[in-house]
Amino acid sequence: MTVTTLTNADLHQRRLASTARGVGVLTDFFAARARNAEIWDVQGRRFIDFAGGIGVLNTGHLHPKVTAAVRAQLECFSHTCYQVVPYEGYVTLAEKLNEIAPIDGPAKSAFFSTGAEAVENAVKVARAATGRPAVIAFSGGFHGRTMMGMALTGKVAPYKIGFGPFPAEVFHVPFPGPSTSVADSIAAIDQLFKSDVDPARVAAIILEPVQGEGGFHVAPADLLHRLRALCDQHGMLLIADEIQSGFGRTGKWFAVEHSGVHPDLIVVAKSLAGGYPLSALIGKAAVLDSAAPGGLGGTYAGNPVAIAASHAVIEVMNEEGLLKRSTALGERLVTHLELLRPRVPQLAEVRGLGSMVAVEFCEDGNEMQRPDAAFAKRVQQAALDAGVILLTCGSGGNVIRFLYPLTIEDATFEEALTIIGNAILGAGQ
Repeated sequence: MTVTTLTNADLHQRRLASTARGVGVLTDFFAARARNAEIWDVQGRRFIDFAGGIGVLNTGHLHPKVTAAVRAQLECFSHTCYQVVPYEGYVTLAEKLNEIAPIDGPAKSAFFSTGAEAVENAVKVARAATGRPAVIAFSGGFHGRTMMGMALTGKVAPYKIGFGPFPAEVFHVPFPGPSTSVADSIAAIDQLFKSDVDPARVAAIILEPVQGEGGFHVAPADLLHRLRALCDQHGMLLIADEIQSGFGRTGKWFAVEHSGVHPDLIVVAKSLAGGYPLSALIGKAAVLDSAAPGGLGGTYAGNPVAIAASHAVIEVMNEEGLLKRSTALGERLVTHLELLRPRVPQLAEVRGLGSMVAVEFCEDGNEMQRPDAAFAKRVQQAALDAGVILLTCGSGGNVIRFLYPLTIEDATFEEALTIIGNAILGAGQ
């Protein structure tokens, strides 16, 4: 009998020959197994996962409780289509999310499969509830790769190149940053109302309370309060995109909670189901109910296996105190990175909330107008060579973000911090 041994090189060539070029892949090795914060490739090499499937694995790879819930559900049924034959898990999960979401008054939820689906449906609901077509989004924001998701996304490369035209009546304003104040962002909206769109035509304003792909920029509380006031003034809805920032990443269930602002709609996905495809749209009951029966849903929307996983994720978050752990781990990471600043002139800023932390590299350090993407890439590659998977982000590609599982063991976390520190120090030599 012939035994075939898989190699990364062989699989890499097969991937290039058989899969679409447009699906970009970061690494040239292939996963064979994983546990909590660790991945082993097909050749047995171990990596510490600080990417988490792009923020999907706050409860780690194959958490025992999540895996047990999935197995138990598979003993019952894997699919009925909720719109054809409903099941209790869907209803119970909606009740749990309605309870923890920062929504004023009675809340309701609907489930989908991906974050982009949740965003699309949030826009649909906002338009149905207000009878208005326009949506305001922010530069640097990321809201998915569907046509409406791309229209809302405030970054051209690589997401929008060659794919237009996009849906009309989507307007962008600057997100606060080094050269943009909250007052500038609000002034840009005021200018929109004067030159581009009547506020009476705007259904909603959508933003990430902490931008993900945009570089982990935190929306100032003042911005969120002023957007809430603008929405109330003009009859618009406020949509919080918590797909990457939600479910404990920032030390709270939802990042918007840090500001005390209550949005009208919240979209959540990624870590909602611990690696299984599930997203949710949560919002004011009257707003959600503006969509007629049949207007929301999907064949796989709210899949029972993913629903079961999400129930287990919520239990794990509560039982293991992962909201507090998110804050504690984030503080350790920030301290570690700040200690490197005197030795790394390119280290411009460390920022974030809880465990949604990023480090930005710029030429001449404090000169935030000169992003150093090459430096960030060297850090990423050096860390990968030493066994830690990192992701870049930011409009200039000069930001490293950290998306480790909140369940990561202390020893593994410290091992990764040492590797990351050495990678940053080495990149400047």
